[in-house]
This record gives sequence, C-alpha cells and structure tokens, in this order.
Amino acid sequence: MALQGPEELGEQVEEPEDLDDQDASSISPAEEITLPPGPGGEEEPEEALLLPWDRFSAWLHCICVVGFDLELGQAVEVRHTGLRSPKTSICYLSFPDSNSGCLGDTQFCFRFRQGSNRKSSLGCFLETTDRDAPACLKREQGHYYGYVYFRQVRDKSLKRGYFQKSLVLISKLPYVNFFHSLLKIMAPEYFEKQEPCLEAACNDIDRWLTPHPGRILTLPIMGVVIKVRIPTCYDKPGTSQLVQSTQSDSLVSIVLPTIHEVDLFRCFYPVFFHIQMLWELVLLGEALVVMAPSPAESSDTVLALVNCISPLRYCSDFRPYFTIHDSEFKEYTTRTQAPPSVILGVTNPFFAKTLQHWPHIIRIGDMKQAGEMAKQMKVKKLKNLKTLDSKPGVYTAYKPYLNKDEDIIKQLQKGVQQKRPSAAQNAILRRYFLELTQSFIIPLERYVASLMPLQKSISPWKSPPQLRPFIQQDFMKTLEKAGPQLTSRLKGDWIGLYRHFLKSPNFDGWFRNRRREMTQKLEALHLEALCEEDLQQRIQKHTEVETVDLVLKLKDKLSQAEREQLPVRPGTLLKLRAHIDAVILALPEDLQGILHKPSTP
Repeated sequence: MALQGPEELGEQVEEPEDLDDQDASSISPAEEITLPPGPGGEEEPEEALLLPWDRFSAWLHCICVVGFDLELGQAVEVRHTGLRSPKTSICYLSFPDSNSGCLGDTQFCFRFRQGSNRKSSLGCFLETTDRDAPACLKREQGHYYGYVYFRQVRDKSLKRGYFQKSLVLISKLPYVNFFHSLLKIMAPEYFEKQEPCLEAACNDIDRWLTPHPGRILTLPIMGVVIKVRIPTCYDKPGTSQLVQSTQSDSLVSIVLPTIHEVDLFRCFYPVFFHIQMLWELVLLGEALVVMAPSPAESSDTVLALVNCISPLRYCSDFRPYFTIHDSEFKEYTTRTQAPPSVILGVTNPFFAKTLQHWPHIIRIGDMKQAGEMAKQMKVKKLKNLKTLDSKPGVYTAYKPYLNKDEDIIKQLQKGVQQKRPSAAQNAILRRYFLELTQSFIIPLERYVASLMPLQKSISPWKSPPQLRPFIQQDFMKTLEKAGPQLTSRLKGDWIGLYRHFLKSPNFDGWFRNRRREMTQKLEALHLEALCEEDLQQRIQKHTEVETVDLVLKLKDKLSQAEREQLPVRPGTLLKLRAHIDAVILALPEDLQGILHKPSTP
C-alpha cells in the first residue's frame, strides 16, 4: 500500500523513479477541504494559503508498506490503488538482506536518487522554509530518504513461517532521529490495526505546521504528542536549543532533544582508535564502504560518518544501506574506473568481493556486543579483507595528514572504564569533531571573507561589484600566520590536507554556497544603497525613456530580492516599492497605466 498527499490533487510534483504514477485515492480527499491549523503554534499568513495535503508534503513524500510474497519476494502491498511497475529498488531497500537474520523489530534508513524532470508544486514555499536551515539539514535536491521499521516474527499460520513487513516513510528531510521516533509510534499500531490507523496518521500529519527552522512544534500523532524544535543556521554550533516546558505541555508525551543527530560514540565504538583518520577521509570525500552485520548498524555508521564533519555539509553521495538491487549498483561497483566519491553501507557478503578494489573499507562488528573495549589499534591491509567474516577494523593504505590525537582516545577509554554514560561519551566525541572541523574551516572562512569588495565600492548607479576570485596560492600564504594552529593543538601536514581538500567535492559544495551567500549580500547592499537615493530629484534630469527604463530595472531588482530572499534590512523592500510608485506617478497617465500592470513571470 502506498499512501500519498497532494500528488493526486492534479499538480505534478517531484517524485522518485521508484514512486512515480502512484494513486492515493484511499487517502486523499476528492474535494478541497479546509483543515484547521495544527496545535504546533499559531498559523502564519502563508500557511493559511496551503491546500489540503500541502502540510503532509512539507514533511513526507509518501508512506509505503512493503511485505513479502512467496512468489514475488519483496513487494509493495497495494489496497485500493497500485504502483504501475515493480518498484524493485524500494522493495529491496526496505528489507534486510537474508543473511542479516534480523528477528523482531529493526529500524534503519536508506537514500536513493529521485526521478528526473519532476517539479514540486510546493517549490517556492519550501525554498522559503528551507532558507534558514543549517547546511546539513536543508532538503535534499536530488535524493529521497527512506525511513524503515521492519518487523520479522515467527508465525506458523504463514507458509514461510514468518511474518515479514516494513512500514516506510519517504521524505526529503534528513530528520533521522525524528522519523525513527515517529515510526516507533506508527509501526506497532499499524501492525496491530492495519490500514485505518495509517489513514488517521496521514490526516494527523496534514494538520501539523510546516517544519520551519526555529519553530518549536507540538505534533499529535495517533494519540501521542511529540515536541520538537527545528534547528536554524543561526544556532551556535555544538549547542542544542533545549525545548522549554510550558503549562500546556501536560499533553506532551515525547520531547526530542534533537531531530537529526545520531549517537556518534556508539557508531564509532568498534573503530574509535581511528576516528581522526575517518574524519580526514570523510572531509576529503574519499570513497568509503562500511560493511556491517545489519542495515541498522550499516545506516547508523554511514550517517555518523557524514555527521562527523558537521557543520560542514557532506556534498558527495552517501547510501546508508546499499543493496545489489540498487539502480546505481553497476555504476558504483565497476572496476573500469576509480571508485566514486561516495560512502556506501552494505550488509551482503557479496560486497566483500565486489568492492575489494575500494581504497578504504570499514568493517563493523555487532554493536550490541560492544561491552569490552576495542583492542585493535592498527590499520589493516586491504589484502587481508576477504569476506565479511573478517575482523572489525579499518582496512586502508591511507596515511593521515595529521598526527594522531592521543588525548581524545585516552579520554574516551577512561570513560568506558569508569562507565561514563553513553550520552556523555557522545557529547565528548561530538565536541571533538566540531572543534576539529571548525579549526580546519575558520582559515578558509577568513580568507573567503577577504574576497568581499569594500562596502564603499558599492554605487547605486552601477552594477554591484564582483567577488574577487579564490586563488589557492594566496590562501596558502595566509596559513602561516592565521592557520589552524591558532585554534588546534594538533600537529601534522595541515598544508597537505588543505591542498587535498581544495580538490574535493566538499570544498566545491562549500565554496559554491559561500559564494552564493556573498553575492546575495552584495545584491542586498546594492538594493539598500538604491533605497537611500533621492530618486525624485534624479529623474528630473532624465528623459521620459530613461525614467521608464529606471522603473523597469527597479522592478527587476525588487522581483529578484523577493525571489531570492535577499538578506536586506527590514522595510527595504517596502521603501523600494514606494520609490517605484512615486517615480511612476511622475510620468504621463498613459505610461502610468502600463507600468502599474503586474509583470508577467
């Protein structure tokens, strides 16, 4: 069964390859009804314009139930509606590999590419809500996440002898912790009560306020109320804005301290002697494969790797759970070219042979048996990795640029010996990674900020000045006096690490984002300078044609500012609009009528 939101109301929306052409008549109402706002706070003006199922789509793309058919294998179960073609990739990603032996309930996530040429009916609205999100929490542009709750229990009444089914939430939001918590509420109810409770859940979700950064939301679902805060890019890195309790919280069942963070210490525990080297490999966008005994451990470890360079966004592809049925299987396992910049999480023993040529392999043991301290300190040679039965460890020929930080290892070891709470160990490791990443990125931020033209060079009657180009040699010269040694005690080849990083997808993604932000800042400053000018006095020296040209240019600037959400001072756009109106009123009536008409998009 596949349950969906607004896609069935006639709008063409973004859909992944594996989920196109779905009909959700069992869920979506035929008529456009007005839904009351959710209890998560006061409704903002733009939210009042949302149609039924728009709120649902701000959180989820759809909900799927995947079962096991004796003849077909994994299959999306359909009631009332259908998927027109076999959705092999989704089906196989929603079930553990047969060798995993996952009895009971298992939770994990996967990630897959969306289909091409899909446009969202909520595009502009979601761009607005996404603007203030931290880099690592912005909506995925080219991928979807699948959050899975899989249940396998013995059932003698079934031919196979087991009940096997997955409830899957498909979303563009990387809110791992939130969606896993949501599934813990939804899935047991669904397995007990079946389809009607999912319909009720969809209706609950469509009453939620949208996940706008900075909001504290109370979200009712199946009789339970979850309270969360959506982080913003203005939050201080390494701190979590605690959700404050209020008198109305008597109905709140669950308060989530984070919507996206995983337990780094638990995930890195089997290989924590190598955490600094793993940080380097992720920072540089190296090809990495995580071999784990189950999808839960595979996906958690991949997400921890991606998370360890936060607040820097990991810009390459990553697959928390990857199978031989994935559409990119051939692309990522070919031996005719170097492995791509991607992190794969796998559980199938077949990959031990197929990915033997990959340069960096992490073998994770069973995390549940992590009672004793990991003893393997040496990096292992790749030729020693023959099967998935190989001992846990890191198999690579990579030589780190930085000297090993023995202090963090000793601190974590001491924590294990003293039975320090897991949350405290996780906080120590998260702080270590944050300080390491900030020490590395601050010199880059400082140099890129110097590429910004001086404000006095901005003239309202000339085009905004251009950013100066990023010159690698000039940046390297700044490291001697203003390098990472100012904030980090670590020694090593920092220069070599920077040279390698500047060739990586992570640098490319980071610099594109910073250049876009700085260009928008220049546009905003230019707009503010225009607003301070006395346009009435200036047009007295202009001909009629020049005045009309000025109006058209000002309208273009206004349209750009609204479209790109330029960071202008409050009231700037209102002031500019008033300037435009005043200039138009100074023109003859026939031109006034033409210029007051709204411009066509």
